[in-house]
Amino acid sequence: MQFVSGLPQGVYVAQTRIAHAAVIPTDNPSLSGFNLALHVGDDAKRVQQHRMQLLNQLHPFGVTKITWMNQTHSTLCHRVEDEATLVAQEGDALVTNTQGHALMMMTADCLPVVLGNAAGTEVANLHAGWKGLAHGIVENTIAAMHTKPTWAWLGAAISQANFEIGAEVKAAFCDKYPALETAFMPGKQADKFYADLYAIARYILAKHGVTQVYGGDQCTYRQADEYFSYRREAKTGRMATFVFMAKNC
Repeated sequence: MQFVSGLPQGVYVAQTRIAHAAVIPTDNPSLSGFNLALHVGDDAKRVQQHRMQLLNQLHPFGVTKITWMNQTHSTLCHRVEDEATLVAQEGDALVTNTQGHALMMMTADCLPVVLGNAAGTEVANLHAGWKGLAHGIVENTIAAMHTKPTWAWLGAAISQANFEIGAEVKAAFCDKYPALETAFMPGKQADKFYADLYAIARYILAKHGVTQVYGGDQCTYRQADEYFSYRREAKTGRMATFVFMAKNC
């Protein structure tokens, strides 16, 4: 497992990939990788085995809890601390100050965004599809944090060249932030555009004082041997992006 470098001491961030091969489901080969989602038609026992395998990999860092979510393309953000919830909460962002508690977000083209402060005492993890980005998931997560985030990491998402959207999606961003006109290129049809999720996220983060941004250079759609992609294969698995603060580090 490869962690992101350059973060505050004791803070760990990574994103799983499909390269962790598992038993191939006979009814859906597109789920053959390290799928971590229970809602995509995979065998629940197999998914839970993957989740336990991931927890075991994080255990040497003092991680004893993982919080997952039922993601809804919303702007809902939840704080989690020592409690381990048995029922996944609905929403698209998590914040914690607790060491040893990993925050998880699943994606298969949408943009995972991890936030943290300079002291390494608070982290957040959010799922940013175009709806979440346009309606304020980044802004709401920053507002839910007790400290000012100083850095962000952008996980693998669909790249601009492969993300064609309608004029209504462009308007949802540009009506709010006119400067984001530069994050869209004309599509093949008059009412279509190619959206740059990375550029949009960087702009919104910068507007809120987060200018130290890592990542943002992968493409889930193009890198088929590394990532799941919903646009490439509608029936597919999900990667997980996680962040945690090591316990007793």
